[in-house]
Amino acid sequence: MAESSEEVVEKLTGFGKDIYGKVDDLKSPTFSYPSKGLNNVFYEEESNLLKQGGKSSTRSFLNLSHSRKFMQTLMIGARCKDLLQESKTASIREMYYQLKRTLPGKKEENTFEDQTESDSCVEDLERMMDVLREQLHLNADKSGTLHGNVIVEDAGDTIDCSKQGMGGYAIPSNIERIDIKSVKADYALVIETSGMGDRLKEEKFDKKNNALLISCGGQPSRGARRLVHRLHRQFDLPIYVFTDGDPYGYYIYNVIKCGSINLAYLSERLATPDCKFIGMTMSDVDNYGLEKVTEKLKPQDEKRIKEELSYPWFNSEEWQRELKSMLKKKVRIEQQALAYKSLSFVADEYLPTKIDSRDFLP
Repeated sequence: MAESSEEVVEKLTGFGKDIYGKVDDLKSPTFSYPSKGLNNVFYEEESNLLKQGGKSSTRSFLNLSHSRKFMQTLMIGARCKDLLQESKTASIREMYYQLKRTLPGKKEENTFEDQTESDSCVEDLERMMDVLREQLHLNADKSGTLHGNVIVEDAGDTIDCSKQGMGGYAIPSNIERIDIKSVKADYALVIETSGMGDRLKEEKFDKKNNALLISCGGQPSRGARRLVHRLHRQFDLPIYVFTDGDPYGYYIYNVIKCGSINLAYLSERLATPDCKFIGMTMSDVDNYGLEKVTEKLKPQDEKRIKEELSYPWFNSEEWQRELKSMLKKKVRIEQQALAYKSLSFVADEYLPTKIDSRDFLP
């Protein structure tokens, strides 16, 4: 993996020179890149990670079905090299607009019709160059907040994340730019919903339990996943994940733990295989008398559960039992349903009890 900007520039330059050399030799300009999709992803039990396989695809300029994408990829690569040499960063949205233009001709055509086209090329470059997009000086939208006793240095500013009020420290898209100076906590709690994050902050859960609170606001961003990964690897911090008791919450947990299908090539840098699940389960419904505050499963929910039952990363006895129980009960349970007991129940009883008794799912 290239680490420095100079190394990334060297890789991009080599990519361009290879294309130029083929043109100079009157050969068809082509390049290969790791194939996308589930058929090039495998689950490695030893590391508990989703990983990219060895299949590759080839893109050729002289193939009419490839030529547009070929041009777009080279445009993205060239602009990333400029950004690196200019010591500037751009959002992936800015990149799209910078390169979007109309090509003159009998039938005018845009270089990019929408951002999905440019985003796809960015992912291809990540795979080819074995780098994070942040190392290409590209940032996605930031999402998620951090509360707790952590000191970080960000853009030259020293920030105490325990003194950021209810808003918390906004997790940046580019985690590579921050230096985590110190962490004084017993564990980090990763929370699916912003609402539950706010509840725990209001109850001062972080201070009472010497915990870090990381609120994702749904599917965790790359920045949030990279931060969790770094906190665990650099500081040996236990990671607990608290989600809704539904197939989407369970998948969020496994994205944090094992990686995602789309970003399997980055699992070793984004995933945290040692994390534990302490979120909502079907047994919670019975143990805490929450039968009246469950939600009925919809057909798409049942379909998703059946898909997860077939995934190798859900093949443990505990997860198979949990998913089958959900299908049998035909219900799901949200984090906020714990408010049925009381607003403080989740902070004062539910989470401390689960953590103290190590009531985890693998």
